[in-house]
Amino acid sequence: MLTAPTAEASRHEPSRDGLPPMPPGPPHEEGHVLAGALARGVTEAAMAGLVLPVALGAALTALGVAPAVTGAAGVALALACGLGAGLSGSFASRDAAAHYQAERLREEQESHLYPDRERWEVAAILHRYGVRGDILRDAVEAIASDRRRWVDFMMRFELDLSEPDPIRADRTALAGGAAMVLAGLLVMLPYLLGWQGALAWSWGLGGLALCALGGLRAAAQGLPPLGGAARALAIGAAATGGAWVLAKLVG
Repeated sequence: MLTAPTAEASRHEPSRDGLPPMPPGPPHEEGHVLAGALARGVTEAAMAGLVLPVALGAALTALGVAPAVTGAAGVALALACGLGAGLSGSFASRDAAAHYQAERLREEQESHLYPDRERWEVAAILHRYGVRGDILRDAVEAIASDRRRWVDFMMRFELDLSEPDPIRADRTALAGGAAMVLAGLLVMLPYLLGWQGALAWSWGLGGLALCALGGLRAAAQGLPPLGGAARALAIGAAATGGAWVLAKLVG
């Protein structure tokens, strides 16, 4: 079992380039079940994949459409939404990567063409954080002494941009699209299997899944799981109830 180093041990560890070792404290990398972008994307996509087909099923049932037709329409909706979400997410990741590279190239060019202006911008950023006098001048020179580090600093603190990972974004988008399709298939099963009271079964399955996903997402964000489950259920109920009422009025 790993334990945090004591303060006495930390003082005797060698420093790295003048940086002292990390003092004891909470884990540096906190591991949450749903903390990653992949898990968040899958969770949110699955929640959307639950709500939309259930709402469609409610509307078609209110209009008197046969359960088999309702099920087929719900599956088609889930597939369309899943494919659309996956492809749009993948294209968005490519656009974000291209935007980052374009901005980085511009910063590199400006650091060559206008080095004094770029140094002043570094100083202005550090000044906002309370760095003054000789310390400010030394910090600016230290940052500007390495071109890559200089551009990294400007990308992060001037433009508030982090380098995206298109491969990871693609995985998130594709996994989210698959989750949306599977969630839609789940709530359409009662229609496809011809269960009596398919709408009630679909609402029940969708509601349970929404509560579970909403609770997990809230817990990953450090919020009360019951509150997250209640919010997710309320959103689903509002969407499906609204679709059913509107279809009744129109019908």
